[in-house]
Amino acid sequence: MPKAKQAVDSLTEAQARDELEKLAQEIAGHDKRYHAEDAPTISDAEYDALRRRNLAIEQRFPELVREDSPSRRVGAPVSEKFEKVRHKVPMLSLDNAFSDEDVVDFVARIRRYLKLDADAPVAMTAEPKIDGLSLSLRYEKGRLVSAATRGDGQEGENVTANARAVTDIPNVLDGEPPEVIEVRGEVYMTHADFFALNKRQEEAGKQTYVNPRNTAAGSLRQLDSSVTAARPLKFFAYAWGEVSDMPSDTQTGMVAALERYGFRVNDLMKRCESAEALLAQYRMIEEKRATLPYDIDGVVYKVDDLALQQRLGFVSRSPRWAIAHKFPAEKATTILNGIDIQVGRTGALTPVARLEPVTVGGVVVTNATLHNAEEIERLGVMIGDTVTVQRAGDVIPQILGVIEEKRPADAQAFEFPSVCPCELKTPVVREGIGSGVEGVVRRCSGEFACPFQRVEHLRHFVSRRAFDIDGLGDKQIEFFFNDPDLPVKAPGDIFTLARRDADNLKKLKDKEGWGATSAANLFDAIEARRSIALERVIYALGIRHVGEQTAKTLARAYGSWQEFHDAVLAVANGDAQAREEMDALDDIGDAVIDSLAHYFGEAHNRELVEALAGEIDVQEAERPTMDSPVAGKTIVFTGALERMSRDEAKAMAERLGAKVAGSVSKKTDLVVAGPGAGSKLKKAADLGVEVIDEDAWFERVGA
Repeated sequence: MPKAKQAVDSLTEAQARDELEKLAQEIAGHDKRYHAEDAPTISDAEYDALRRRNLAIEQRFPELVREDSPSRRVGAPVSEKFEKVRHKVPMLSLDNAFSDEDVVDFVARIRRYLKLDADAPVAMTAEPKIDGLSLSLRYEKGRLVSAATRGDGQEGENVTANARAVTDIPNVLDGEPPEVIEVRGEVYMTHADFFALNKRQEEAGKQTYVNPRNTAAGSLRQLDSSVTAARPLKFFAYAWGEVSDMPSDTQTGMVAALERYGFRVNDLMKRCESAEALLAQYRMIEEKRATLPYDIDGVVYKVDDLALQQRLGFVSRSPRWAIAHKFPAEKATTILNGIDIQVGRTGALTPVARLEPVTVGGVVVTNATLHNAEEIERLGVMIGDTVTVQRAGDVIPQILGVIEEKRPADAQAFEFPSVCPCELKTPVVREGIGSGVEGVVRRCSGEFACPFQRVEHLRHFVSRRAFDIDGLGDKQIEFFFNDPDLPVKAPGDIFTLARRDADNLKKLKDKEGWGATSAANLFDAIEARRSIALERVIYALGIRHVGEQTAKTLARAYGSWQEFHDAVLAVANGDAQAREEMDALDDIGDAVIDSLAHYFGEAHNRELVEALAGEIDVQEAERPTMDSPVAGKTIVFTGALERMSRDEAKAMAERLGAKVAGSVSKKTDLVVAGPGAGSKLKKAADLGVEVIDEDAWFERVGA
């Protein structure tokens, strides 16, 4: 089960950089499956949550925004199956609103941008957001000449032959259209047509389809247009691209013109003049949602005056003058069959609700998080209860509440365990959060002795930012942990695998899922990691509160494995001077020191560390230079650096004894600004912080 995400405001810069990389890759994969393959693997709410988290991290660390960031991208690359069509006017996507407050803020931002009074009316349209496939239709002299999907927003797929087969799309426009007009809208399938199609598929012994949106998208993107013609597709027109002669100067007027030309437009579109009126229309459409013959997932608001749209313009991948107000995630009711306890790498015990399977938002849900004992008590949930489940922004479904009138007579209260569910039955403890107050998280006290934690610790140990052993991932760790011939129960066991395999009659190469080549490659990859950086070793041990940046700080402070080892043992043994010296390090406080002391104070942890140290060669860390011109200073890099990457700049500054911060504050000593530096440069000027360019930086440090 996926774990809860760390709060954005608690991320270190290194953690943020790592997560932004993962999010870019994950979202790109979902974009491809949704836009190019018509086979999404997550719900819209989950996808929106990934984008929101990516944006939140970028807003906190603007200098970490990637070239391939989802915030700079629309849709997905065009499939090689189709010819490409370059959009004359880009097909951008919309920003999302998820609450009434977001909508009020959106209208207020428009007023501020246009320098209008706070209560000045701003005419806007509100219309259903159709859950289908975006399409752009180009007409010249009233005749359809091409049709293209959104693609990546700049370039789409040529689906002209298929578009001609959609009955709602006219081949020749009515009335007196402009010489050139690109009509944009959404291809969709009604519920009735979808169910009828699935019935025909079932009767013919063929595979049925998952939902109307994917079916409509897949139907339009058929290589054989006769397949498209056999599918009951429909089209709503609501926007435009290139137009040679605008028939109206408002959004409502343009949509009315599209209707005159022969297109179907949505009759729920309404012109409003305030945020309150927009929200009233949103609620009316939301109430009708269940009775509409097609799927919608929100309401779109647009500034009505096209001249104002022009003034407002665009930001990044979306227009300033429009926003999509998404509906809340879908909910469902089901039965709570039981509650299991899951133990994580740090020993945290998390209750997991086991549910009678139920479909929520197109996905079958069988379990949900209950977070902790306090949440179970707050909800008042009992085993056997009928509960309301939601798949919202979180990847993990959650229980919203209990329908008490449906509680059975034999419903059972859940008692949170006082011992870990592992075979050792080690005590469960609650850590304090200060002032004698107990925290809500309950943890197994067994650490590496606990089998649940051992597997999770081992997975962390071989992860990319730790030892990063090629070919030794989660699946392989699970295999070796349970293998009777070559068991891996502790980190040091990984580095004895090849020796043990050589002495074993049952060879790894002969085991299911392995072979001579894969076994040899694994042993080579392990051997390549015998020599490893000190900071990676510290991070790989999986000590609570010791993340990547903290591991780097400790490594640079102590320099060698032996010095670090001796220092933490001294702290564990109560040496006040050793603790004071560690406490003096940047970013190292009581929580980190207590965790190190607890970890190295446990005999079984010391044994596994000593066994590991005997198998590897830990490289000495490069100590920062303390006599450089920037030693002890806080540096901020901003703008586009031309002679070095941002990572190289940070590494250089840290080697020279400086601290690199992500934002400008009163504690900042120096800002190094490249081309395109923005708000940080202004803040530096406001605070009187010294600002230099990249060349001056190299002169300053003598590089």
